[in-house]
Amino acid sequence: MEKIIEILEDIKPEVDYAQCKELIDGHYLDSLSIISLIAELEEEFDITIPAIEIIPANFNSVEAMYEMIQRLQEEG
Repeated sequence: MEKIIEILEDIKPEVDYAQCKELIDGHYLDSLSIISLIAELEEEFDITIPAIEIIPANFNSVEAMYEMIQRLQEEG
């Protein structure tokens, strides 16, 4: 999960990603940040994030992103 936090901090450094559980719902990440985040996650973890997975529940916290990445790696 540290790598996810590093990616997030590169995109928007002023957020406490380890504690925040509402990155999308709390408007900490905007649409451009999410696009950058998806590209970085796909490259770093060698996955493809399909459009159906791009929902707030999968991006509201580092834990949610980690779970999504693990699931996509298992499927792929």
